[in-house]
Amino acid sequence: MGKNAAKILVIDDERAIRNTVKEVLEFEGYAVDTAEDGKRGLEMAQGGAYDLIYSDVKMPEMDGMEVLAALRSAESGVTCPVVMISGHGDIRTAVDALKAGAWDFIEKPLGLDRLLVTTKNALEHKDLQKEIGDKRQEIRQLRGQVEQRNRMVGESEAITRVREIIDKVAPTEARVFITGPNGTGKEVVAQLLHRQSHRADRPLVEVNCAAIPSELIESELFGHMKGSFTGAVKDRAGKFEQADGGTLFLDEIGDMSLAAQTKVLRALQENEITRVGSDKTIHVNVRVLAAINKDLPREIAEGRFREDLYHRLNVIPIQVPSLDERKEDIPLLVNWFSEQICHEQGIALKAFDDAAIKALQNRTWPGNIRELRNVVERLIILAGARITKEDVETYA
Repeated sequence: MGKNAAKILVIDDERAIRNTVKEVLEFEGYAVDTAEDGKRGLEMAQGGAYDLIYSDVKMPEMDGMEVLAALRSAESGVTCPVVMISGHGDIRTAVDALKAGAWDFIEKPLGLDRLLVTTKNALEHKDLQKEIGDKRQEIRQLRGQVEQRNRMVGESEAITRVREIIDKVAPTEARVFITGPNGTGKEVVAQLLHRQSHRADRPLVEVNCAAIPSELIESELFGHMKGSFTGAVKDRAGKFEQADGGTLFLDEIGDMSLAAQTKVLRALQENEITRVGSDKTIHVNVRVLAAINKDLPREIAEGRFREDLYHRLNVIPIQVPSLDERKEDIPLLVNWFSEQICHEQGIALKAFDDAAIKALQNRTWPGNIRELRNVVERLIILAGARITKEDVETYA
């Protein structure tokens, strides 16, 4: 909000004070109203949408502390800063005012510089609080969108069993080992475990181990010190530190190097990590979830995965079923993806004929949920307003 648009209310029973403050602030470009007593000031404050209120402490009938209490009550609807003015200033009065919700406290006689600086700072504080509130609302909306996108859709026996395990395990600190083919939604399981845990208000840090070069995986997980290797131009915290207090999801952990596996095992055993290039240990409090799509017994037998790490991670195993094992969920999934995709594309919701749904159920799905979503998106973009069996045969 610009300075010229700011509205200020001055409540004081002394006419000379009211007029002086009004003249000074109006000269600076503010819009100023005045009230001669606390009762009138409270009425104006509750109906005037002010950006800042100045109120005298000592006034007949309703004094400034009573006005402040009424303004700071939930029922008032007034959220702007309130600055108290007193001609009998003492430390106790100032402390009481601040405890009661005043933004600041200034003494009479009012110095010009003090008045202007207080006004400027209070209005900047109000703008900052509004910006923070807007950001929080935006974060809540984004979080809601993410949670909606990452719902576990389905009513089949296979997916119901997974959901029941999540409900039991999420509130605990137990490590969970999530297995299943590519595209089944292992990351959704991890997100649900975190959201339903006691760590939900802390970070969920996801690491795709398959996407990180083997020579960088240790730095990515444990961080590094400046100069520890070529390209390490500054100290950097790793994923374990970033997830401190929250959850770390190690996706495709079967692609992690044996050296990194050894460090992860130590971190799980001792709740400590060491950055690359440092000899200082850092305590971390992290719940680790891991996922793999490989044949783990084979990986262990052939020496590519540490058996002791597997046993550390595999406290609670969750096997995510393939889509071919839960085809009865396809109608629900198709409807869910259709709503999402049509909303994202900004087009009217499209319907699928029963025969089209049946055709989708009769297919095999090596790419699982991810493949189904891609097919639904393709049909929505290429087919007509109502998607038929023929559209499925043509485009899917």
